[in-house]
Amino acid sequence: MARARRIKTHFDRPVDVIDHVWISMRDGVRLSARVWLPVDASSDPVPAILEYIPYRKGDGTVVRDSQMHPYFAGHGYAAVRVDMRGSGESEGVLLDEYLAQEQDDALEVLGWLAEQPWCTGRVGIIGKSWGGFNGLQIAAHRPAELGAIITVCSTDDRYADDVHYLGGTVLASKMLPWASTMLGFNALPPDPAVAGERWREMWLERLEGSPPFVEAWLTHQRRDDYWKHGSVCEDYSAIECPVYAVGGWADAYSDAIPRLLAGLPGPRKALIGPWGHQYPESGVPGPAIGFLQECLRWWDHWLKGVDTGIMDEPMLRAWMQEPVPPRPAYDVRPGRWVAEPSWPRTDDQRLAYMLDAGALVDHPVAERRLEIDGTQLVGLDAGDWCPAGGAADLPLDQRAEDARSLCFDTKPLADRIEIFGFPEVTLSLASSRPLATVVVRLCDVAPDGSSLLVTRGVLNLSHADGHEHPRALKPGRRYEVTVSMNAIAQAVPAGHRLRLAVSSSYWPWVWPPPEQFALSLFTGGSTRLDLPVRTPRPEDGQLAAFGEPETAAPAPVVSNPQDPAGGRVIVRDLATGTVEILRRSEDDTTVTTTGLAKRRSRLETYAITEGDPLSARVSSETTYHLARDGWRIRIEAHSVMTADLENFRVTNTVNAFESDRRVFESTRDFEVPRDHC
Repeated sequence: MARARRIKTHFDRPVDVIDHVWISMRDGVRLSARVWLPVDASSDPVPAILEYIPYRKGDGTVVRDSQMHPYFAGHGYAAVRVDMRGSGESEGVLLDEYLAQEQDDALEVLGWLAEQPWCTGRVGIIGKSWGGFNGLQIAAHRPAELGAIITVCSTDDRYADDVHYLGGTVLASKMLPWASTMLGFNALPPDPAVAGERWREMWLERLEGSPPFVEAWLTHQRRDDYWKHGSVCEDYSAIECPVYAVGGWADAYSDAIPRLLAGLPGPRKALIGPWGHQYPESGVPGPAIGFLQECLRWWDHWLKGVDTGIMDEPMLRAWMQEPVPPRPAYDVRPGRWVAEPSWPRTDDQRLAYMLDAGALVDHPVAERRLEIDGTQLVGLDAGDWCPAGGAADLPLDQRAEDARSLCFDTKPLADRIEIFGFPEVTLSLASSRPLATVVVRLCDVAPDGSSLLVTRGVLNLSHADGHEHPRALKPGRRYEVTVSMNAIAQAVPAGHRLRLAVSSSYWPWVWPPPEQFALSLFTGGSTRLDLPVRTPRPEDGQLAAFGEPETAAPAPVVSNPQDPAGGRVIVRDLATGTVEILRRSEDDTTVTTTGLAKRRSRLETYAITEGDPLSARVSSETTYHLARDGWRIRIEAHSVMTADLENFRVTNTVNAFESDRRVFESTRDFEVPRDHC
């Protein structure tokens, strides 16, 4: 059973809310903020906690904000939610992710906060996803006001772990859809009730000035300076303030957490639960935890100087998952909390398995040449790249995927093992074409034959020597490559088998190379699977329990039920061999306190024809509606991405309507050469 969330309505320090405050930047642009703070903060100042994101505080994150920020304020903090430049009610134009301008604005916001009469001068930053990224990036500037950060579902490496590229391949399932989502989102106007008479002028400035982000992303297909900017792994030592890194095994960004622990020089802690792309107080799969209470222990220690004991606890706490029948969603993933005093682990243990014909064995084997099926249809049961609690987000039973892959199984395990860390596979491969991809999946095969995905990894083989300087393969030549899989903590019981599945495609996650290719795998030599394992320790059972999930009362909204037929649908044309994956989502809410109604509908389509990598096509159609009384806005964003042998092609269309009158229309065609992708 999922843990019920407690709603806290009474606090030791009653809370006041300032719905709208302008924060002026040096260049004259004003950012819009909402502030929650104790009513007596002017006479008894408090530290401030900033969340700084582009997701529209007035109608986008209004419910989530109302649950987190008043909670912090009621415990003696000024909680401040700022719309970034060009988003929500803030002025200006949002030109891309994580630009220097974004960080410069944040530094000015920190200075403004520290100077307020209700602030002690100490500030913390909390953020998830975009806000988790920029929290790390801002910390790298070492602002004097910044006392600590909490970064949730973020990364230290923008090329390795974000919506753009995966193992040097174009992340087909996210790059265009997310860029299209932001294209429509950036086209929304500010709320006239907040922005005033300038709202239409601000809106037209956004419509005319906001570029499709995908154009910059596709221009930089290797890990160049564009991606190094904002990737704090380039210089961990720049971050001196304490960092609490938080994520979930079902999320796409959890790999960054062990890297941050290993790389950051200052005080640091980490927490990895079973959750997807959510804050842990509402994390799915559960169990959700009392994360806001945990945040307060962190803030109290670093911003108020209160000894909460949080730094006396292990550096890393993680959820060791137990096996479950494969399903596209879970309310709860069974497991237990385990902890490590430091990372990397001091008791590094490894299990090594050699690859033989169809088998994983613990002894040297003779060389064999094995062929990997060149089908385009591995990946249909992969689930979403970044699950967020949806009903069809998680990987399905992998048996169908395994049947299309080259598989290697252990015998039934004699003893239970617990995998904890980054599994790696070393392979000896030869490709028939200059560009090729290899995908590896580690699965837990139960006695009933069901195949549960444990973790996976992807590598564009032209990036085998690094993502900065890819090199085309020489057809027929053998290459030894190591593929790192996503970090995981998962138990595999006695009687189950481990399966390593190797394929050359993973649609719709991975955009296929331009030519169909054959991939050969050679056993023997150093070809092997390396598993990091952990021995259970008695002290795991002595870890203090987290509190129950607890938040402030959510903002009053009315949510209208939507068509339950949404989700993920696979359509296969048996005559043509074409397969389409359709992902639908829709939401419809009205904020009762302001009367602002928002509706969003989205359809993403991923199509490919067996045997034809150039048939790959991704499209995203999103419609946004905003309305209050007689004011009505509609934004339509439509994006399509295809490729031929030499180029990627993208078309982006935006239409904006006020009361059904078109006020803006734009179509942009973009073409860029394929760069080893």
